Amino acid sequence: MCFEKYSPMTFHTNFILGIITFAIFSTANATKDIQWQENRAISALFTNAKLKGTFVLYDIKNDRFIGHNALRAKTRFIPFSTFKIPNSLIGLSIGVVKNVDDVFPYDGKPRWMKSWEKSMGLREAIKVSNLPVYQELARRIGHDRMETAIKQLNYGNANIGNIVDNFWLKGPLKISAIEQAQFLAKLAQGTLPFPADVQKTVQEITVQEQSESWTLHFKTGSGNIGWWVGWVNKGDDIYSFALNVDEKEDMLDIAERLKKRIDLGRASLKLLGISN
Repeated sequence: MCFEKYSPMTFHTNFILGIITFAIFSTANATKDIQWQENRAISALFTNAKLKGTFVLYDIKNDRFIGHNALRAKTRFIPFSTFKIPNSLIGLSIGVVKNVDDVFPYDGKPRWMKSWEKSMGLREAIKVSNLPVYQELARRIGHDRMETAIKQLNYGNANIGNIVDNFWLKGPLKISAIEQAQFLAKLAQGTLPFPADVQKTVQEITVQEQSESWTLHFKTGSGNIGWWVGWVNKGDDIYSFALNVDEKEDMLDIAERLKKRIDLGRASLKLLGISN
């Protein structure tokens, strides 16, 4: 089942079966019967980095998960800015933005980051993690359509509470590293219940690194939990991944913490032979 692009009425109608399916197949069972392989070398990377967290690699072809700290990998946390990926998918599918270059006007107010102080579309906004743009996108989507879409995606606990523009920052929405990897695996393969062209567009705007041998897609998220999630296209194979670590919510050293987190994730991918 796919959404009919730019048709809110059809969008709402098509979700009814999804809600029924969600009621039958609870998200609580999403990580119940996975194949997990603990990797001691990745665990050593976390120990050496002095970071408490988890790393998950989903080997799609062999339907298995490899990583560090299986218990934490199944534990749900607030997604923070990693939610910009599903937020983009939902907004584009409903049609509240025409495309990823449809400009959100800057209102002239001071922003926490200087890179946010200009008008931009989603293509640029996701790269600089522009919070005001994505909060406006969520408001355009609206609470009911957002809630329905997230349930259809089976995204984490699928609970957005009552406030549409901060539930991914303050809760109650939560998702585990394994669920992140499962969701991103579907996006990477284009198998989510969204229009194929929308999925392809979101695949394109999440590309962060590309060479002849591989393409790396990722998004970060920062709060009391630091995230690094994405996937790698390598030949005909796709590997999705999710890393999260405990972090202080002190934004003063966010760049340093972000680099440490990404370096740890890249080292884990390299150790597994996924990257060079």
